Amino acid sequence: MTGTRRDLPQLLGEARRWFEEGLLAALAADGVAAVTPPQIQLFAALDEDGTTVAELARRTGVTRQTVHQSVHTLVAAGLLEQVPDPSSVRQRLIVRTADGRRAHERARRAVDGLERRLADRIGAEAVAALRSALEAPWGEPPAGPVSRPPRR
Repeated sequence: MTGTRRDLPQLLGEARRWFEEGLLAALAADGVAAVTPPQIQLFAALDEDGTTVAELARRTGVTRQTVHQSVHTLVAAGLLEQVPDPSSVRQRLIVRTADGRRAHERARRAVDGLERRLADRIGAEAVAALRSALEAPWGEPPAGPVSRPPRR
């Protein structure tokens, strides 16, 4: 019997969804305002002292318009606010509100709990190896063809 081998991007996507679904469930159980996975990504990409919309777009890999939409939703939910950027008259920083900081702490505890649960399921060594591989510098993605002819 031959099975279809799933590729690494697919496996990484499934792993990400596992964490997102667990995090969303934990936040909902903890009474945190409903958020979407892209909003969680944006929230996690914020620096403690605030981050510009352009930098958030770069970090999350989406357009500035998409970041603006998420920011406005999270501002309306009372989790984020926009403040003047002390280093630039033209820019504003996106920062967590007091409620946003509390939600971020709840999310951090939930992610820690999910990591412990994963270690219980697949082993602490496997989680440590996964973390090590993902934290290693991968360099820039290849610019040209990456396939090689089969080895003989």
